[in-house]
Amino acid sequence: MTERKKPRRRRPAAKSRGPAENRHPVPEPTAIIQVFEAQGIPLEFGRLAELLGVDGDKPRKALRRRLQRLVSAGRLLINRKAEYCLLEKIDAVTGIVSAHPDGFGFLLPEDGSDDVYLPFQEMRALLHGDRVAVRVGAPGRNGKRAGNVVEILERGKQSVVGLYCREHGVGFVIESGRIPHNFIVPDHHRGGARAGELVKIEIIEYPSENRGGQGKVVRILGDPADPGMLTEVAIEQFDIPVGWDPQILAAAEAYGEQVAAADKRGRVDLRDLPLVTIDGADARDFDDAVYAERVADGWRLIVAIADVSHYVRPQTPLDDEARSRGTSVYFTDRVVPMLPESISNGLCSLNPRVDRLCMVCDMRVTNAGKVTKADFYRGVMRSVARLTYEQVDRLQRGEKGRSEDKDGLKYISQINDLYEVYKIFIKARRRRGALDLDLPEVIIELNEAGRIERIVPRMRNDAHRLIEECMVAANIEAARFLHKHRLPTLYRVHAGPEPDRFDDLRATLRAIGISVPAEACTDPRHLNRVLQQIAERPDHAVWAVAVLRSLSQAVYQPANEGHFGLGLSHYAHFTSPIRRYPDLLVHRGIGHIIDGGKPGAFGYDLPGMEQAGRSCSMLERRAEEATRHVEARLKCAYMQERIGDVLPGIITGVTHFGLFVMLDELYVDGLVHVSSIGHDYYHCEEGGTRMTGERTGASYALGAPVTVRILRVDVERAKMDFELAEDSAPVAERDARSGRGRGRARPRQRR
Repeated sequence: MTERKKPRRRRPAAKSRGPAENRHPVPEPTAIIQVFEAQGIPLEFGRLAELLGVDGDKPRKALRRRLQRLVSAGRLLINRKAEYCLLEKIDAVTGIVSAHPDGFGFLLPEDGSDDVYLPFQEMRALLHGDRVAVRVGAPGRNGKRAGNVVEILERGKQSVVGLYCREHGVGFVIESGRIPHNFIVPDHHRGGARAGELVKIEIIEYPSENRGGQGKVVRILGDPADPGMLTEVAIEQFDIPVGWDPQILAAAEAYGEQVAAADKRGRVDLRDLPLVTIDGADARDFDDAVYAERVADGWRLIVAIADVSHYVRPQTPLDDEARSRGTSVYFTDRVVPMLPESISNGLCSLNPRVDRLCMVCDMRVTNAGKVTKADFYRGVMRSVARLTYEQVDRLQRGEKGRSEDKDGLKYISQINDLYEVYKIFIKARRRRGALDLDLPEVIIELNEAGRIERIVPRMRNDAHRLIEECMVAANIEAARFLHKHRLPTLYRVHAGPEPDRFDDLRATLRAIGISVPAEACTDPRHLNRVLQQIAERPDHAVWAVAVLRSLSQAVYQPANEGHFGLGLSHYAHFTSPIRRYPDLLVHRGIGHIIDGGKPGAFGYDLPGMEQAGRSCSMLERRAEEATRHVEARLKCAYMQERIGDVLPGIITGVTHFGLFVMLDELYVDGLVHVSSIGHDYYHCEEGGTRMTGERTGASYALGAPVTVRILRVDVERAKMDFELAEDSAPVAERDARSGRGRGRARPRQRR
């Protein structure tokens, strides 16, 4: 900086270049809150500035900015008189808006309390994902609390995706969201969009109670009928990052395609061990390899995981991008990776017959399935074979006729050893009471044109379970290792059922004669006994899903509170650092310790891990919601050609407005509205397990088989309407209680 000629007029650089608050100091947030508490009333800005002793245009502007941050943080609100108020004084609850396609919504409170119902009129100015403050009223007849929006604290979206339309010379976009808001698009902001095209708009003005919003077209996506457009819409709608900054790609590609000789030094050499990868036939990145051998007191099991942490270093552009993505997103027609493909599918993928760096969990397992010792170390390995679940299952069952199985046949002894370890792990799993919710996944198969060829269940075999049990064992030991060394990390935490949902589950199962003990809410072994009773019913999948829905959602957090579903006191995600950021953090923690680092010198503290856990959990939910969004609409697109068909199905849900039915063999759901069931007044009974006619006594029970006709399909809203066909007779009470239904495939629980 050039020195001024008059020293007395010089100012320190920090004062002349800092933010406005530094140039014109304003009270800290704590002091501002104390003024409100002392006054005990709402305060308009002028009076507040006077009480705080803030005078002058620039200091007052700085105070307004600080107050706005307190409003955004949910500590203050602005009432209709433009006065600032303490949130706690007006009995308001803050949370995130979850919109429902039928126009109403719910507030998901940040304090973990029960959801708050938001009626249609409250949702007119809100978008899904908005952060708001709500004043909660008394519970209604259904026990639900309803709320009135006091303040919109933070908008959840800056852009939306929708269909561009024109009527009477006016352009507008109908949002492709849970609530289809309309956004006016002035002609000078249409960006060349034509009616009928899907577009992405930047929100210029948000909707209010009395008028719609306004937007500016920033990207034309194309024809809604084009294959792959559903995924494009989801990517834009859920803000899934797709492209790569050239700097990040260059950093990833700078490592080359082969492991450098220098990077192999100082590592345990596992290249002589016949480690194999076992994955799905469509897998492109391989981040885990396994090996087992018998030893004197049991088994040695090695789980080798790609050492992503060697390449993706903290506080680098590559790491920043991985953290912002949080997870890879697996759509039906493509994968949006967390890391550039040169790393995820190249240098870090444990491809066969090439050297790869790995982080190893080397375990000793007793014949009772107990891990008595686990060593972690950095290694270098060379996978001998890339096997699929189907291959391994055929080989283990002695089917050797297929040509593609000849390579795997060389390692049949190794495969058999892995199966022996799997058998003892399964026994240990049953002893600790891990929930047996092994439901098949639904797979949508596309043809070369990107259209659905068929919808089929992917039935899991013992090869799937073998790998899962090996990964669970390594995850347990990773959590124990980090807990022992008191290192901040992210555990995979799964709480037990929420009390309200658990009470609903008990009532639901009581209706079909299954008693659920109160202890099942805290001890998974009791809940597993319930699942064993359900498994004996032909309609077991319907009831197993009811159990699944009663459970809490698993999250990432640094507080180790165990995993209810697996019956474990310690659990962390260690086995997929290519596609999950929490696993990468776990690797960094383990690497810090095995490299001789002390806990106090680790680059992450507890508050940092808490923030990372919240972010990773949110990004995981975003990815799951985006993939469900696409899957539901693909199913509807597939069913458009079958309108009018009469097909068999099973009742999977009973509500006051109708029956949800899943079609046999097609695994798609639709609604039979109560008005189309029959010429009678129908009522939902027995905790939502049965719909019964008031006059006729005709009854339709959860889990019962029915035949339906497809009436309407709405791809945009992912909804299908059915009606009962003539040959769908009401189900008698005794039929429902005996379980004369047909269970069907559902997505399995994420662990």
